Amino acid sequence: MTTDTTGTVARDGDSRPGGPADSPFIRACRRRPVPHTPVWFMRQAGRSLPEYREIRASVPMLESCRRPDLVTEITLQPVRRHGVDAAILFSDIVVPVAAAGIDLDIVPGTGPVVAEPIRTAADVERIRLITRDDVSYVDEAVRQLVVELGDTPLIGFAGAPFTLASYLVEGGPSRTHAKTKALMYGDPELWHALCARLAEVTSAFLRVQIEAGVSAVQLFDSWAGALSEADYRRFVLPHSTTVLSGLVDAGVPRIHFGVGTAELLGAMGEAGADVVGVDWRTPLDVATGRIGADKAVQGNLDPCVLLAPWPVVEAEVRRILEQGRAAPGHVFNLGHGVLPETDPEVLTRVVALVHELSSRRADQG
Repeated sequence: MTTDTTGTVARDGDSRPGGPADSPFIRACRRRPVPHTPVWFMRQAGRSLPEYREIRASVPMLESCRRPDLVTEITLQPVRRHGVDAAILFSDIVVPVAAAGIDLDIVPGTGPVVAEPIRTAADVERIRLITRDDVSYVDEAVRQLVVELGDTPLIGFAGAPFTLASYLVEGGPSRTHAKTKALMYGDPELWHALCARLAEVTSAFLRVQIEAGVSAVQLFDSWAGALSEADYRRFVLPHSTTVLSGLVDAGVPRIHFGVGTAELLGAMGEAGADVVGVDWRTPLDVATGRIGADKAVQGNLDPCVLLAPWPVVEAEVRRILEQGRAAPGHVFNLGHGVLPETDPEVLTRVVALVHELSSRRADQG
């Protein structure tokens, strides 16, 4: 018998009815039968919601991530409005590296900006390991949210070592990742030391969230698509595996997602996740063939489709649901995050449509 931190007890892979662990989202992650295809959206709590823009109007991003009251309210907003099947903790992937001693800020319109980019072994040593006390605001927010959400599961998340390393080496966002690759190719020993340290920080950050009560975790490797499969396997896979496989005893589903990763899906599936997120470029049935039949998939509506007329949106939702049937489990999502200009009403309608179409199919056997 193993304890499932979603609040139920699992025996031989089965959960007792009730609670987040028996929700459609968790059941789909575990490749079990569902009453309907669950749906949530990356960046569902964000600039597409007027209530989010209002609450964030005078609060910097990092400060908002460190205030449990704001984290709780912002995380709950899309659940109230859209009726999604899961909430995702409002935070940012650089929160744990800031807690680890890196001087950085999230600049509006730019993204994370690092004051002193990583260049040497001494720089890597500046990244200290974190404890719960370093991110106590995350622990507090998760505990509040678990109570507020009831049977709705909460997803925790963190950035993968490669993506975090890219920000730290580049000093901010990059289109080419030139400095990152130069370090990776030119000083592999330093590169692996950096990623190993970041894997420790990420693992600790996810453990804090799991112990506080999240029902699942997602590891974002947003920029991994910049690499070839060979480079991914050599420079990235070992460190993502450290994080994901290191959580196998945690009792919660693990999701792995990256952008532009069509050629990496097989390798990403090897890192230890239960669910592999797929961006909009690869059909879900094709992705399933690359990932393998032992993983659920998540995705993968193009976020830009939400800006099109409703008949176009509906047709694309139907297509993705049909392609998702090839997988042993499917969580409906976007192929990346919600765009700020998205009409929230469209998101609400997508949730209702996914539930309606997939419930009808389930009723038909």
